[in-house]
Order: sequence, then structure tokens, then C-alpha cells
Amino acid sequence: MVKFSHGCWHPAPDHLLDWAVEVVKGETRGDSLHFVTTSKPLNHRGDTLNNPTLTHHLSSPIDNVLYLTSTHWTKQKSVTQGPHFELFPNGQEKHSEGIKAAKDAENLTFSVGDLSAKLDTRPKSFDLSFYAKKKLLTKLGWRSVAYIKHGTTALHPKANYTDPNKGKRWVTYQLQLGVGDKVYGLGERFGPLVKNGQTVEMWNDDGGTGSELTYKNIPFFITSAGYGVFIPTSSFVSLEIQSERTTRINISVPGETLGIYLIHGSNPKSILQTYGKITGVPALPPAWTFGLWLSTSFTTDYDENTVNSFLEGMEKRDIPVSVFHFDCFWMPKLEWCDYEFDKEFFPDPKGQLARLKAKGIYVCVWINSYIAQESSIFDEAADKGYFIKRSDGSIWQYDFWQSGMAFIDFTNPDACKWYQGKLQALVDMGVDSFKTDFGERIPTGDAVYFDGSSPEKMHNYYSYLYNKVTFEVLEKSYGKNNAALFARSATAGCQQFPVHWGGDPYSTFEAMAETLRGGLSLALSGFGYWAHDIGGFEGNPDPALFKRWIAFGLFSSHSRLHGSGSFRVPWLIDETGEADKVLKHFVNTKHTLMPYLYAQAIHTHRTGVPMLRATFLEYPEDPAVWYLDTQYFLGSSLLVAPVFTEDGSVTYYIPKGEWYGLLDGKIRTGPGYVTETHDFFSLPVLLRPGAVVPQGKVKEKVVYDWTADVTLLVNWEEGMETTVEIADSEKLGEVKAVFVVKSSEKNVTVSAVSGAVTGGYDIKVVNKNVVEKGVKGAEVADKVVKVGQGVKEVAFELE
Repeated sequence: MVKFSHGCWHPAPDHLLDWAVEVVKGETRGDSLHFVTTSKPLNHRGDTLNNPTLTHHLSSPIDNVLYLTSTHWTKQKSVTQGPHFELFPNGQEKHSEGIKAAKDAENLTFSVGDLSAKLDTRPKSFDLSFYAKKKLLTKLGWRSVAYIKHGTTALHPKANYTDPNKGKRWVTYQLQLGVGDKVYGLGERFGPLVKNGQTVEMWNDDGGTGSELTYKNIPFFITSAGYGVFIPTSSFVSLEIQSERTTRINISVPGETLGIYLIHGSNPKSILQTYGKITGVPALPPAWTFGLWLSTSFTTDYDENTVNSFLEGMEKRDIPVSVFHFDCFWMPKLEWCDYEFDKEFFPDPKGQLARLKAKGIYVCVWINSYIAQESSIFDEAADKGYFIKRSDGSIWQYDFWQSGMAFIDFTNPDACKWYQGKLQALVDMGVDSFKTDFGERIPTGDAVYFDGSSPEKMHNYYSYLYNKVTFEVLEKSYGKNNAALFARSATAGCQQFPVHWGGDPYSTFEAMAETLRGGLSLALSGFGYWAHDIGGFEGNPDPALFKRWIAFGLFSSHSRLHGSGSFRVPWLIDETGEADKVLKHFVNTKHTLMPYLYAQAIHTHRTGVPMLRATFLEYPEDPAVWYLDTQYFLGSSLLVAPVFTEDGSVTYYIPKGEWYGLLDGKIRTGPGYVTETHDFFSLPVLLRPGAVVPQGKVKEKVVYDWTADVTLLVNWEEGMETTVEIADSEKLGEVKAVFVVKSSEKNVTVSAVSGAVTGGYDIKVVNKNVVEKGVKGAEVADKVVKVGQGVKEVAFELE
């Protein structure tokens, strides 16, 4: 914890806080503001002495964004030394309106569009307030910006002559948090979804899913007050969110400088979209990744026969598998990573992979960037200088994972090419994806990088380079929209290299719930696609937990069966055979939803709005939904409430309107809480009022012609007007058919706007009866309107 104060009035012991108290220099510089603050008021000229200053700059890179920086000593290494985030990867858009920067006798003002800032320049009156349409968003007011000294010399300035950097130095912003304002995001966090009252630290760590540590620390948060904040540093960042000062979000970074991007949006989705413009939007994963992933698990004993037996067992039970994943021990023990199959257990890897691919199975293999001393490639990399070093020139080695392991230095371009060559050989053999595990145990302190990067900043940033370099191999080989990782560690920008999974949970219902909380927080940090270990990673799930987690896992964007010391094939967990049937049921259900899911995936790729959505992303106007962390939306139209109990009881909240149960065909009416009991073949999956979901008929595979015999499930609502897109399963990233569905009090009109469907399409109004005589250009069977191929529009009446 990084707390600098003792209550409201006093600093913490051995801390000296130089607060920004007065603007002594302020001016407009083109399309920006430049101002300097002192740490004590200037009552006379003598006060200019022994008075530390902060130099501030305020600008706007794109619409709806302000960028503020504050620096103590501007030419220090901690300010200039990399790494630095690769921001605006798709370029900076021009402002739609001009920037206005002005100065008068009492204020400096800055505005761009609806967003503005006002700086009070009067003596002893430091205040920087941020507005949207003249409504206050937040502010940096009295004693809210400071340079902090912490250490034995903090209160003895003369001792600084010998070592002015002795002790620790920080810069802090303390943003005002309004009454009722709530904070979310900051990466994958497994505690409460609402971050108020928490201390959150940005430091990637392998801590499982049951603690405050996390693999994915993203220095971005979003609030219920109409703004988000991105802190553009990969350094350690500490946030005290109403946990030190009860009306503030305290942001503190070690060193001499701190900056933030303040992002305004009319709703939470628009904030996420703008954040995506700054740090990048998720790539579009290939369609096959949305099917079921089956793994060897981690420390289990397996070989080629084990793999074949699992796939044969799944085939015997008619359970479709899209991807088979080989975890760590596909490589020889104590030699991770040499990027070569263990010949003892996999004597013919190229042939085996070819046989898997002939069955339509894609292949993923586990890797990391740690090279054990016994690896066959260790000496080669060491001799060529491809590892992180110590200041004495020796290799930085470690025993905490693989004996004597070293870390690939991805700031060295030659090391990147060497590493990519090892992976390319696997791709040439038939590997389709890499599970980029680890990336958190990156050394600090006496660690030297090829490009001179700061080891403290590289600790978090390493995951970006590791995943980017790996993703490039797949994208180069398979093309855009055909590359996918299965990644664990992350920092800001890593959302561009999907897919990410939620780490190592225990096999308990509590861990299942914490996994969802972690996923929701990660999604609110700009990550578009997400998976988790069905059944939990550590321990042996009992049959009830496993079957409940199957339902949750298959109603996630990506779905993987994976464990630590035990296999996750269903017949080894549930001897009754029911888990086999449950898995088949939910895999088949997901396959029929691919016309909807992949269109949603394309939308995520276009906008940065995730597929896994906290309920408030869809219903921000409903105050009840801002606290919900045991349910979510999968895309824009389906509300999902996983069952976290063995007996099937579940309580969840639905906003106003009539909600249709996709699995049970029942209508629920909101707003309000609903308590239900579901068997293992069901869970609440509800189609929102006024929404339309395209559903296919193919259950046996994940990739098929999604426009063939498609059914449009229409949850009628008066006055609805909804556009429905169906993706092209062959030209990934492209839309093949577009429908517009409109309604009035007793009518529904469906128009095929563009593209075509194969063999016609069906329209099912789930909460109304169709009157046969009102139908034009179609036939009625029960509630389903069957539309022939080539019919551009159908209108029909409802009872």
C-alpha cells in the first residue's frame, strides 16, 4: 500500500509532501496550457527560494480526451527512459472541433468539444477542474497534486547535497470522487467489481485468482460519472480508491513525473471506444477459436495415445472439439522452452499434427519466454546476447520455475527474430496457436536490457512485447483475422493480441464467481475476448461444479477445458455420464449461436466494446445494475446468469421489459430480481426486449455457412428498430447479410437490406403469436414465419 498521509492533516511518518498550492506561471502555448506550481505560496521574493515546483502541461490528442502531465525534474532518467506504450496504433484522428485555450486575470481555460478544463491561477488557490457540457466530472483541488519524498532524508534537505535521490520519490494526483460515483476496471481483478474502498497496485504477478495479485494490470479505470482515466506508464502504479482519502481516487507513480488521459463519454461504451483509439482495439480472432478447446492439463501424464484417446472419447460421445491444446510437457522436462516436441512421448509430432488437422482439429501448444539452462537452445541464445543481463554482463538467471532459466530480451531485434524463427518452425509443422503463458516473473533491480529500458517499467511492459512478437508470427503465417493466442499476462495494449484467459482458479463455486469478476474487470479495461479454465485449474471439481462451470464456460466468448493435476474430459469427472451430455448440449448450443456470436466479435474488433459486458454497459440508466457482478451480457443482446450452486438455485436481476429465456422458452418481466432453479442443462440466458438474435441449425461444428437456414429470434417490443448482421464464415471480418427488424403495436417488418441467405430464413417472434392472414411472401408454421429465398421483405400481424 502506498499511503502518504496520516488522516486529513498530517503526512505519514518520514514523508515530505510538496503540494501544488499556487500557480506562479501560466500561459497558453498554441493548442495547450503550460503552467508551473510552487509547493508554498509566494508571499514575497524570498519565497521563491527552497520552493520545489511542478511543471504541468494540458492538451488534447483527440476528441473527448484531455492529456495532463506533471513533472518535478524534467531531465531525469526516470522521465525519459523507456519503455513507453505504443499509443494511437491506428493514428490520431483530427479533432472535429477546434481547441480553445484562453487566459484571463484569474483562470486558464481549455476546451475541446464538450470537454473543458479550468485552472484557478489566483494566489494560494490551486484548482484544476474538468467539465463535460459545463457539468463537473472531477477535479484536482486543494492538496491534490504533490511531489513526495519518502526516506531517511525526506525531512533533512541539507543531506540531499550528497545524494539528492536518496530515498523514494513519487508524484501523486488525487482526483475528486463525487457522491455515489463508482470505479471499475484496472485490469483483471478478482475481488469486488466496484473498486471503491480498495487499494489497487499495478504490478503483474502470478498469484492465482484468489488474491489481490493479478496477471493483467491495466492502468485504466472507468467511472459511473461519465469519465475514464488512463495512466500512460508501465511503471508500478498505486491507486487508493476512497481507501486513503474517502472522497478521492489517489494515483501515485514512483519517479519524477505523472500523466493521465482523462476520457469523457456520454455512456460507458463510448468511453471504452475512445480508450481503444488510444491503446488499440482487439484483433478479430478466427472463427474456429470460438469452439471447444480441449487440453492435456498441466502436470498430468500424457503422450500421443492419451491425446488420441481423449479425442476418440469426445467423438464417441458426439461432443465436437475445435482445438486441442498441448500444455507444458509436450516439451522435455527441465528443458522448457526448447520449442521441440519430446520425442519420448511424441515420436512423430508432424505426423500427429497432420492427423489431427485431417479430423478438423486445430492445434495450440503451450510456450513461454523463459529458457531453462538445460534447454538445447540456451547456450545459443546466451552466446548471441539474446537474454536479459545483469550490470556485470552476466545472464540474469533464476530457479523459480525452470532451473537456471533466463529471459528472452525482446528489446533486442535479433533476439525477436531468433525467437520467432523457433515458433515459425512449429507453425510450419502445423501449430495454429500459442498459449503464451507467464510473462509476470520479469526481473527488476540489477537487470539490463538491450535498448536500455528501465527494468522497473519493463516488468509490466514485458507482456506486451512477448505477446506482440508471438502474435506477429501467427498473423504473418495465417493472415489478418486468422491469428489467435491464448495469453495470460497483459498490460495496456495487449488487447490487440487476443485471446486472454483468466489464470488459475481453484475448483470451487467461489472461485468460479471470482473468475467472472476478474473477467468483467478485464473487459472493462478494453479486452474484447475472454476464456477461463472450465471446472477450475487447481483441485478436482466435483460433478456438480463441473457441470455448472461447463454452462458458464460455453456462454463465454471462448471456452476451454483445462486443469492442473487432473484431466478435464467429462467422463473422468462424472461417472454417471451426465457431464458428457451436459457438455454436448452446451457445445451444440454455442454452435447454433455462431451467427450471433461472430457478428458480435466483429463489432468488438471494430469498436473495442468487449463481448463480455457488465450489465451497466447495456443499461447505464438503471441504477440497480451498477453493482451486479454475478451476471453479464454476452454481446449486446443476451443476458447470462451463471448458476453458482449445486442445487441450481440462482438469483439475478433483469431491467424493465419482457425477457425471453433462450433455453427454456419462458418470459420474465422486469425490472426486478428473479429467483429460479435450473437443472444442469439450463441456466438463465435471456434475450433482451427489442432484440433479435440470428440462430443457426448446425450443431456439429463451429464454422459453417451462418446464413444457411438461419432463424431470427425476435423478442418483440413496440417501436423496436434493430439491425441484425450475419458474418461471412469464409471471408472473416466481413458481413454477409444484414436485416432490419421494425415493429409497431401489432406488426413486425423484416427487411433484407443487403447480402443473401442460403435457402431462405425463418422469423420466430418469441413473445407474440403470428396471424397467418397478415403474412406477405411467407408461410406460417406455429410461431415461425418461413421466408423463401429471394424475399427481400416480409410483414406480418401479431395477435
